[in-house]
Amino acid sequence: MNKTVVQNINVGVDTGKDFLDIHIRPLDEYFKVSNNKKGIGEAIKRLRKLDIERVVIESTGRYEAEFVAACAKADIAFSVVNPVHVKRFAGAIGRRAKTDKLDAALIAQFGEVIQPKLSTLKPENMQKMADIVRRRNQLIEMQTKEKNRLQIMPKSVQSSIKAILLILKKHIEKMNDELAELIESCPDYSAKSELVQSMPGIGKVSAAALISYLPELGLMNSKQVAALVGVAPMSKESGKYKGKQVTQGGRHQVRTVLFMAMMSAMQCNPKFKSFYERLVEAGKPKKVAIIACVRKMVVILNSMVRDGVMWEEKVV
Repeated sequence: MNKTVVQNINVGVDTGKDFLDIHIRPLDEYFKVSNNKKGIGEAIKRLRKLDIERVVIESTGRYEAEFVAACAKADIAFSVVNPVHVKRFAGAIGRRAKTDKLDAALIAQFGEVIQPKLSTLKPENMQKMADIVRRRNQLIEMQTKEKNRLQIMPKSVQSSIKAILLILKKHIEKMNDELAELIESCPDYSAKSELVQSMPGIGKVSAAALISYLPELGLMNSKQVAALVGVAPMSKESGKYKGKQVTQGGRHQVRTVLFMAMMSAMQCNPKFKSFYERLVEAGKPKKVAIIACVRKMVVILNSMVRDGVMWEEKVV
């Protein structure tokens, strides 16, 4: 296949439920396809004719998944990026107008200037775990809302709420079983799950979430893993202004899982509980203290997986 040879071609893809808007930079070419198998096939056929440095696409949850899989299959380099980073880039260059066409061009420019790290597809079972954990979290949220409604709604409608709660419970239990089967199907996942579950506060679902959302666990140093999760403190300084340290960015799915795990850990893990209480007594706001505990938790989990050792209370 003859390819058009142009240096540093970056492709920006603005993803929607129904359509993909695609901009090729620096050729300044734009086209639009349906976000379905046929449309994605047309886009890949056109992109394969180019010598592409990277295709940049924002992470939307699921709308980009089929296109990303098609890029991987066609050996087209791609970067799945955080939409927040693109938004900040737009603000930095003074871009205000917003249409799907302009967004695609902006994403392509972001790729050219920032050169985000190339992404890879998760192994199939790891992606399945991530999907199940995400859907389970949605069902848990629905379950909590229905339980709250049960407390305030009149008896005349409570039977309907109880029926919904029963259905949700069955589906959540089914997903728990599916997660357990996926972990047991892979010796590596099973070993990692056993290690992290040895820490009080980390259960099967939390372990599955860590495996699927944080496959780098055990392969980084303490600062890197804290930054990846988004619990590493960052200073805000400019000129004479010196602001407070803040935590931002990172993988919010992992952060949410670890936050909930910490809530549990502080009930059954005296070491984390005492660490939290010391921080609060020292004047730290409760939210800051919890984030510090989560940072300690992820650093310890990282070292446990790296060294292949079970939890010991003395490590805190």
